[in-house]
Amino acid sequence: MKLSQNIKAVLAALLLVGAAGILFSFVQKPKPVLYLVGDSTVKNGKGKGDGGLWGWGSYLGNYFDTTRITVENDALGGTSSRTFQTKGLWDQVVAKIKPGDYVVMQFGHNDSSPLVDTSRARGTIKSNGDEQQELYNPLTKQQEVIHSYGWYLRKMIGEAKAKGATVAVCSLIPRNSWKDGKVNRNTNDYVLWASQAAKQAGATFIELNQLVSDVYDKEGEEKVKTAYFTTTDHTHTSLDGAKLNAQLVAGGIRSSKGFSLSKYLLKK
Repeated sequence: MKLSQNIKAVLAALLLVGAAGILFSFVQKPKPVLYLVGDSTVKNGKGKGDGGLWGWGSYLGNYFDTTRITVENDALGGTSSRTFQTKGLWDQVVAKIKPGDYVVMQFGHNDSSPLVDTSRARGTIKSNGDEQQELYNPLTKQQEVIHSYGWYLRKMIGEAKAKGATVAVCSLIPRNSWKDGKVNRNTNDYVLWASQAAKQAGATFIELNQLVSDVYDKEGEEKVKTAYFTTTDHTHTSLDGAKLNAQLVAGGIRSSKGFSLSKYLLKK
């Protein structure tokens, strides 16, 4: 009789340990986070439609099962791949990254600015190489070693991966700029360098510039100008333009071979 009671006690204890282990596993596994980083074409202003302009990051979350993943838009208007880092914005994202998280980045529009000037000093060397220039930055009043666009992307990819994140690089969305009835693309500059940087650093590459440009060419210049842009801006999209771009980013994630972020997308 006593032996039977002991066995019951042991079994009860094992059941309690098992239940505690299951509960602990749930507590210890928070949802992964998808961090979006980039410029104003990802998040314009405060992300509330300032001036009728929106970034695609404000609507990408609509394509994800947010009961399983959190989408956080940390992009900031006016930044380049360089100044997103030198202003400490990237460090703030890296500090939050945990194993199993994701980062999707898109830079390029502001990287073509001057390397140093008295307004923003945000440009990067136009390549994916290891070139660098040490110049005096009149804004910080310090010498600064300035690298290539691709170098800054590779640095971010490497740091995110070191924290356990999976990374994708989007090529920049096209501007509302046309020639002979076709939208101007960035195939031979920022698209190429972003593709090279992503490949070298082991990130997924989403050819967003092409995805958007193909839609623009199909729908035509007049429709695009009125449906996806305002009359005062040729870079930042209107609400419908942002929604279109978000849809195309989601499609790019879904079709990227081996990109595990796709498992969190809502089923079609």
